[in-house]
Amino acid sequence: MTGVRGLIKRFGANTVLDGIDLDIADGERVAIIGPSGTGKSTLLRSINFLDQPDAGTITVGDLSVDAARASRADILALRRRTAFVFQNYALFANKTARQNITEALITVQKRLPAEAEARADAVLRETGLSDKADAYPAALSGGQQQRVGIGRAMALDADLMLFDEPTSALDPEWVGEVLDLMRRVAEQRQTMLIVTHEMQFAREIADRIVFMEGGRIVEQGPPAQIFDAPEDSRTRDFLRRVT
Repeated sequence: MTGVRGLIKRFGANTVLDGIDLDIADGERVAIIGPSGTGKSTLLRSINFLDQPDAGTITVGDLSVDAARASRADILALRRRTAFVFQNYALFANKTARQNITEALITVQKRLPAEAEARADAVLRETGLSDKADAYPAALSGGQQQRVGIGRAMALDADLMLFDEPTSALDPEWVGEVLDLMRRVAEQRQTMLIVTHEMQFAREIADRIVFMEGGRIVEQGPPAQIFDAPEDSRTRDFLRRVT
């Protein structure tokens, strides 16, 4: 089980996350939707301590971390159980596709280089990028770069994969290949928390939809309920604008 309790994040006087409570079952795929600026990405970044939460508890498996008292060791332990896919790929420009995947395996998980390279090559085959193993990010399309980013997350065998609007920086021609890869990951019953603006994709892939507004969870439920019969007027107004 993964979850957060009472998660609060402020930037100055602005409260971006206002006491978020959310549980995610093992193998569950949860999609977060909502207006821009409502705290969706900050929620993901706070779970992984890319943004330091001000209060709350984060639990991944049998590890629970109090945000207000988290040590460097706590944060590292949490990051070893999570994997993050960024909007803008966040690849190392001076490393090949294979090296981008092996980096965290060696530095965070302390795997031997040979073991890390074998895992990277397996992931590159799975993502359809074996022929790009020695290519640098500048030689890859946006879709290929994001597939490397997803492959890097896949290689970690994390308890929880966090996807922060993984198609938002892509040209339309590359969106489909990234979504197809995410579908294949989802079919493996990987626990996934996905911030997305792709409503049809969210309907297809998610076990549960979470609608956020104003730093709070307004409504959540199965895709059919949220998309076809939302109970809250804010959810209805948002979906009317984007679907």
